[in-house]
Amino acid sequence: MSSNSIVDLARASRLASVAMQSVTDDQKNEALLRIKQVLAERRDEIFKANEEDKKIAEEQVNAGKLSASLFKRLDICNGDKFDTILSGVSDIANLPDPTKKVTYAKKLDEGLELYRITVPVGVLLTIFEARPEVVVNISSLALKSGNAVILKGGKEATKTNAVLAKVIQDALAGLPETNGIPKEAVQIVETREDISALLDLDRYVDMVVPRGSNSLVKHIQNNTRIPVLGHADGICAVYVDKEADINKACRIAVDSKTNYPAACNSAETLLVHEDLLQGTDKFTTVATALLNANVTLKAEENVRSFLLSTVASELHDKIVPAVPEDFDTEFLDHIIAVKSVKDVNEAVAHINEHGSKHTDAIVTENEATADIFTTRVDDAGSYWNASTRFADGFRYGFGAEVGVSTNKTHARGPVGLEGLVIYKYKIRGNGHVAGEFGSGKKQFLHETIAPENYNI
Repeated sequence: MSSNSIVDLARASRLASVAMQSVTDDQKNEALLRIKQVLAERRDEIFKANEEDKKIAEEQVNAGKLSASLFKRLDICNGDKFDTILSGVSDIANLPDPTKKVTYAKKLDEGLELYRITVPVGVLLTIFEARPEVVVNISSLALKSGNAVILKGGKEATKTNAVLAKVIQDALAGLPETNGIPKEAVQIVETREDISALLDLDRYVDMVVPRGSNSLVKHIQNNTRIPVLGHADGICAVYVDKEADINKACRIAVDSKTNYPAACNSAETLLVHEDLLQGTDKFTTVATALLNANVTLKAEENVRSFLLSTVASELHDKIVPAVPEDFDTEFLDHIIAVKSVKDVNEAVAHINEHGSKHTDAIVTENEATADIFTTRVDDAGSYWNASTRFADGFRYGFGAEVGVSTNKTHARGPVGLEGLVIYKYKIRGNGHVAGEFGSGKKQFLHETIAPENYNI
């Protein structure tokens, strides 16, 4: 698009977001259910576009220009993935409206009331790689939370993204005039040049949500004045404590690594208490479970030596030496870096030094040890005896997620509807002026207003 066209698109999104401010929850749900219906009706059109994208992507994989993990994220045709996308729209429609909620109410004086109320952020710019279902997920979350959204997907899914966005726009355009949601509430751009132009338009765009590689997120963070909600890496760790239940440790380590290795909540580091390397086969059991799941262990020398002496010889080729950089690497594959630590405090120190503040897990039967870990690890999600793969908006009950944030302002962890609203203050008065209050004058009441007495 030309620079003028991008400005016009961003302005249209801003106007759509203003219109969305007064839309009711019933109107939002009407729009979402219409989107679901039209997506289902045009399934064949969507699948055709996806097959075209996959054909081109497969050639790139064979030529070594595209990773297998990105190719896997591209497919929405196989299995029940498309039906899951449709169900996700219904799930979001069924969630409570996050806007117009009073979070603070004070009576300042007779006839003078202050309210803090949740409101939409405004215009979201979402940039993502490969996963075309994000078009539907984020559009649904944006609409439910009263926001307009501009989407930019990876070039690997250009045709699929374009068709999905067109279907959503057509669904919105077909709503009754009384609905109030304009089709410009969901828009899509296709080139990097478009994104570069949008990143300068902080007058119209309120928040950027990048979902993708470390390089993508850091590029966005370094090239805009607009607030960025996201995370650069997903270096998650699992710590197996000396008091771990080894059956639980096997299940959690294998699931955290292999359930979906290309995901940002997949484990990339396995820490083990040093006592489990001495006179016991407990860690051997955990390591063997990972090796049998086709995971390569990049182990520090003491751990590697232990495993080579205890693990079946036919598995030795998957036990390789680790280098320091491995503990700062997001492998996104069946590979995990392994290190021993002397106690939970060293595990915490390692994660806080090398982790990405995403999600980390401890396996232990000692509640005090678990409390130290989950309290002191600096991350968005700290789990006790559970897989890191639970770090997901759908699994948290958010319906879907717009992304995962490792920020420490506004929203953190999987970001659902609540992360897409902020708040504003409203005052209702009756000719009140600030000059009437102060020393020797009227004093503020500052009385809490009960919900049943809200006047807003």
